[in-house]
Formats: sequence, structure tokens, C-alpha cells
Amino acid sequence: MKNRWLIAASAVGVHASIGSVYAFSVFKKPLGQLIESATNNEIAMTFSLAIFFLGMAAAIMGHFVERHGPRKAGMLAASFFGGGMLIAGFGAYIQNLYVIWLGYGVLGGIGLGIGYITPVSTLIKWFPDRRGLATGLAIMGFGFGAMIGAPVFNYIIETFTVAGGGIAYTWLIMGLVYLVVMFASASYLERPPQGWMPAGLQAAVDAGKNKIEPDLSQLMANEAIKKAPFYGLWIMMFINISCGIGVIYSASPLAQETIGLTATQAATMVGLMSLFNGLGRIGWASFSDILGRGYTYMAFFLIQIVAFIFLPNLTSVVAFQVVLFTILTCYGGGFATLPAFIGDLFGTKELGAIHGYVLTAWALAGLAGPQINAYLHTVTGSYETTLYIFSGAFVVALFVSIAMIVYIKRARAELAYQPATA
Repeated sequence: MKNRWLIAASAVGVHASIGSVYAFSVFKKPLGQLIESATNNEIAMTFSLAIFFLGMAAAIMGHFVERHGPRKAGMLAASFFGGGMLIAGFGAYIQNLYVIWLGYGVLGGIGLGIGYITPVSTLIKWFPDRRGLATGLAIMGFGFGAMIGAPVFNYIIETFTVAGGGIAYTWLIMGLVYLVVMFASASYLERPPQGWMPAGLQAAVDAGKNKIEPDLSQLMANEAIKKAPFYGLWIMMFINISCGIGVIYSASPLAQETIGLTATQAATMVGLMSLFNGLGRIGWASFSDILGRGYTYMAFFLIQIVAFIFLPNLTSVVAFQVVLFTILTCYGGGFATLPAFIGDLFGTKELGAIHGYVLTAWALAGLAGPQINAYLHTVTGSYETTLYIFSGAFVVALFVSIAMIVYIKRARAELAYQPATA
């Protein structure tokens, strides 16, 4: 029997590798200098393609993960992600943006999607007593991936720029590194036996001292997408991600315009945002084991309704950053709490596939959030209107979360009533 904490560590290894995609801003300027004919939109398309194919691959390949297991799926993710970076490095070497799109955006994005869902569905099964904590640990790794990757990428770019390599060497070197790390991590991933529980929990359950709350149902993925709660999850995630990515996309200029930070100070703040993104993932997901998933999402939306109203009107540097970092914890927490929420609602039979379907919200939000933000800023000349509209979107998400809580209470009551009528 494998150690479940080493399984969790392996999951973090996979997610910390693919999470480096959030450090793409490090490549924007060097890529523009390397391919001078490329417009800003064309360079940004590299990142947009990666996020889009992440969501699409997660949806399509969820069934593959469930059918073939986490080890094969993790190795496939490593091949796509690491191999994609190697192809992107070759594209940078020959200065061809289309090859970079193919490597970093399409193939790398497919690796992102498979790698994102693979460890999560496995961890849920290893931690029946701490679903939120388990998924929070893995997805925290994704949030911290940029913190680790950004300085390493920057160092390699600066080191090899003198030799004319720069961004090409960075992708070639790190592609090999991620291949090794992800293959090693994936090789330890394995599902526990059916119905397995940790020894201490099993003894407590047998003695009547502890009780595992049963899942509301055990559905196949194609059954889950016919249920209203699936679309509740999708809507909540789409709004949370769209608004969160919108803020991440504009954080630096927003800080410079609102509270007068310099470009260097704003860049430091952006780095700290990754820290709070990661902390929010482990913190909120763990807290959801106590508070409940529905109430946790309700807290996300209540906090952000207020935060997005106040953010453009703050003049204090400290207050501005506290509010911004709080938003980032809710953004990361939404991702980390989602898999446990899916398990509660639909069971773990095909959790990976259901998780992939819900993550199509991420694919669309990755395109919608920055585009809405950029359009409104162009029309209004400021970020204030954008943030107010985002606050209004969270009101919609709040009502959806309340409907989810009502649904869960009714379903729990029906589940509790069934044995009495048997």
C-alpha cells in the first residue's frame, strides 16, 4: 500500500510543473524582441491558446484518466507539456511564432489540461476524510508554479541572451526539467483499492466515533451533465475565473493608475499575487471541509462583491493590496474547492471526467475575462466601470451559490429519509 502523503507530494510535483504557465508574462517582452513583426495580440495568443486547450483537453481527456489511471495519464501529460515546451524552444530558435503557438499553446495546453485533472481525482479517493485539504494541496502547487518558474525563467533568459539563445534555451532546458519531474511524479500516482479508508478513520467509523458523510449520488460523467447542479458549478466557476483573470491581466496598470505604484513596485505586487493565489487554494479548500462547499462559495462571492466595489476607490497602498490579495485567495480557492464539491454532489466514480467538463468554464473564461476587461477599459478609459460590472456578476454567482446550498440541504434530507422507508 502506497503512502497517501507521498501520493499528495507527487500530485504537487505535477501541478507545480504545469502551474508555471502563469509565469508567461516573463516571456512577453523577450518574445516581442525576438519576433519583432509579432503584435501584442499575437504574442498574447500564445498564452490564450494554452489556457483554451487546457480547458478543452480537461473536458475531452477526463474519460481517458478514469479509464487508464493516473500513472498513464500523468505520463501522457508530461509528454505533451514538456514536449510542447521543447517544440516552442525550437520555434523560438528559428523565430517562428506559429511553431511556438503549436508547442506552447496547443501541445503544452493539452498537457496542462490532462495534468491538471489527473492527480486531483486520485487524491479525492486517497483522502475520503479530508477532501478539501487533499485537493487544496495539489492545486496549491499549481498556484505556486509561477512563483518558482518566473525567477528561474528570467535567470535563464538573461544568462543566455548574451549568447543569442535567451527564450529558446529557457524553453528547451525547462522542457527537459519538467519532463523529468512530471514523469517521476506520475510514476508514483496510483488509485487506492475500492472503498479504502485510512486505518485510523476506518477504526473510528467501525467504533461509531466518526461518520463519513455520503455523497449525494454516484453518477457517470454523462449523467452528471444532465443535472442542474452541474450547471450551477459551471456558472459559478465561469464568473469567478472571468473576473479573477480580468484582475490578474490588468493588476499592474491598475495599481499604477489607482495608487500610483511604479512599474517595478507593481511587478513586485504581481509576484505576491501568486503567493496569495496559492495560499487561497490550500486555505479555502481546507476550510471547506468544516464550513461546507456551498457556504465556502457563498463566502467567495460575498467577499468579492464588496472587494470589487472598493478596489478602484482605495488610495492607501496597503489597503489596495490587502483587498487585491483577498480577491486572489478567492480566485485560487474556487479552483481548489471545486473537485471536493464535485465529489460531494456526484461521487468519485468519474470525478476526473466531470471535473474536466466543468473546466470548460476555465477555457471560455480565459478568453472572456481579459477581453471584457480590455474592451471596457478602451471604452471608458479607466478600470472603475469594469470592476463595478465584475461586482455585479458576483451578485449573480451569489444567487447561484444560495440555490446550490438549498439543493444540497434538500438532497441530504431525502438521503437521510430513504433508510427509514426501506
